[in-house]
Amino acid sequence: MSCRVSGLLRASHPEPAVAVTAVTALLAWGIGHTPIGIVLVSLTVAATQLAVGWTNDWLDTGRDERAGRDDKPIPAGTVSRRAVGLAGLAAAVATPLLAAPTGWPAAGCITAALGSALLYNWPLKATAASVLPYLVSFGALPAFVVLALPGSPAPPGWLVAAGALLGAGGHFANVLPDLAADARTGVRGLPHRMGAAGSQFAAAALLFATTLVLVFGPPGPPSWAGLAAIAGTAAVLPAGWYAARQARRHGRRPVAVFRAVMLVAVIDVALLVTGGRVV
Repeated sequence: MSCRVSGLLRASHPEPAVAVTAVTALLAWGIGHTPIGIVLVSLTVAATQLAVGWTNDWLDTGRDERAGRDDKPIPAGTVSRRAVGLAGLAAAVATPLLAAPTGWPAAGCITAALGSALLYNWPLKATAASVLPYLVSFGALPAFVVLALPGSPAPPGWLVAAGALLGAGGHFANVLPDLAADARTGVRGLPHRMGAAGSQFAAAALLFATTLVLVFGPPGPPSWAGLAAIAGTAAVLPAGWYAARQARRHGRRPVAVFRAVMLVAVIDVALLVTGGRVV
């Protein structure tokens, strides 16, 4: 039993799920949600992340088995494909139910974000439109957090744009370590079509644009913290790209790019939570 539970948790893609949920909770706290509101918003987003992760592994079972991905729970036999599929369905159904107390505008927004993310899993992952669900879903995420406030205030455009840019940049960076393996199994998303160098440039440009939007988007002059965030982003991203290049040269997976993205995401979230009015 414990083995199956462990496999189910691993199939949910726990690291990004926890990261996105934690960012959501921080954002909800930063814009003034009550403790109950923070819990509701966080649980809803956690459900979307579980639904996307489980559905992804359920859909990719055949491809993972052909690629010999014994590091993934279903091919490794630690959990059944049926159990993962049922868990993904349950999490998807739970999303609008958990969001219902936040009001229909917020519930509709997060349900649309989930629908967009599921469209990435199938059929858009292997197409040139693979970045679109990231733009839509990550743009909708902060919009949901704002709409969930009492009175359902309209989310500012700069906040939605920052979320969309961050999601798109994360897509390009997240795919980089697995470009070769994905290509062998027929996945040809936009990063695969652009290649490693093109995807690195796209990720860097999108993430730097995210920081600029967060610094200059809110009303008023940019803060010293915002200017420091721009400098930090400008330093972190090239370091990540260089480390990834060295890793590929020595036959290792270029995970430094993903870590650089996560660090920039932390910078951007800290910038959003500590400065600038959202509503």
